[in-house]
Amino acid sequence: MIKKVRVLSILILLLLMPVIPVFAQLGGLPMDNDNLTIRVSVMGPGDELYFWWGHIALIIDDRVSGESKLYDYGLFSFENTNFFVDFAFGRLLYSCGVSWAAPNIARYIYENRDVTFYTLDLPRETKERVREFAETNVRPENRNYWYHHFKDNCSTRIRDIIDLATGGQFAEAFEEAPGRFTLRQHVRRHTWFSPATDWLLNFLMGQDIDVPITVWQEMFLPSELGKRITNFKYRDVYGQERNLVRSVNVISEAIGRPAVLEAPRWQWPRELALSLIISLALGLLLSFRERSNRLKVLLGISQSLLGLFFGFSGLLVYFMSLFTNHDYTWHNMNLLFVSPLILAAVPLGLLYAFPADPFRRNLWAFLLKILWTLVFLGGILSIILHVLPQFWQQNQVTLALVLPFTAVLSLVPDWIAAYKREYLWRRFN
Repeated sequence: MIKKVRVLSILILLLLMPVIPVFAQLGGLPMDNDNLTIRVSVMGPGDELYFWWGHIALIIDDRVSGESKLYDYGLFSFENTNFFVDFAFGRLLYSCGVSWAAPNIARYIYENRDVTFYTLDLPRETKERVREFAETNVRPENRNYWYHHFKDNCSTRIRDIIDLATGGQFAEAFEEAPGRFTLRQHVRRHTWFSPATDWLLNFLMGQDIDVPITVWQEMFLPSELGKRITNFKYRDVYGQERNLVRSVNVISEAIGRPAVLEAPRWQWPRELALSLIISLALGLLLSFRERSNRLKVLLGISQSLLGLFFGFSGLLVYFMSLFTNHDYTWHNMNLLFVSPLILAAVPLGLLYAFPADPFRRNLWAFLLKILWTLVFLGGILSIILHVLPQFWQQNQVTLALVLPFTAVLSLVPDWIAAYKREYLWRRFN
């Protein structure tokens, strides 16, 4: 039923889009006797990961020609030559393009995404200048640009157009104004509902996104840009004060989609709870391993699986931090304790589980303890370094996941047991 209603809404939209500017004029909205209406269209999150942060476009209606064009600054194609290789190394070639507005908006509605129109109040000359600028952008020689998730994307491009339309007043108001959250916190507002993806993105991103930012920088998010333009006032070329946005129209509201958090949640308790469960299971295997060979096999395989997951995670973060242009992964303190070295747990765990010589099982167990001890101490070092002003990364989520189970698998329990024996011997002798 919901899908039928959505399809009907799309059909109605397709019929009405060409005459929306006319209805606006008949409805008494002052059109400055010009033929153009300019809207910012903000689309909410979609299903694919790269749509989780929403999208934005510029719509320009011309009542004389009857055309309604959508200028999109977030175009890319998986079919481009070497797309995935370029993506891996942080060379993201995006482009801007122009197409008919109605079918584009209909597609976003069909995909169950929020769609909101912000109609701009601009003088006639400014509208012409914005259209000319947009048309220049979509020319073949100008359309491509190097995308950056935080600094140069579909939203920042529209932000800069709005700044152009207001004669620099938009930037003047927000370039120095303190933002609400850091870049990491803004990312987490949109990823909270997917624990695995939320953890991975937090793990891969370094400390450079944990610094205070301005409202201007926050507008890498389409929703933040929509929020800031809604009540913005500026002086036009005639010195008259105007509201930048004449009207806000909600075209579509998503149904059943996870909401974007108004403020980020503490998510490290979730990882800590998971790690404590893993630690309990490993602790039981360690305590009772001598009772059954199967428990030893299970203990070895468990360590191999942990080594596989965290070893490849370490390999990925080393690659992205040291060899790519993904600058938001640089200066990552997680490198101190999650590294490709953990991959050594894969063969060591299997050798422990299925030893060719049972008498060498103790050797593999000792080497595994050494490995997990290095990981644990690296995590402790990461915590200690936070007392220095040069280190500020908010990596509590990764620490909460890694430290508990590595403590169980490391030499720490042996050290504690040895200390207790020494303490008891001195006390009673």
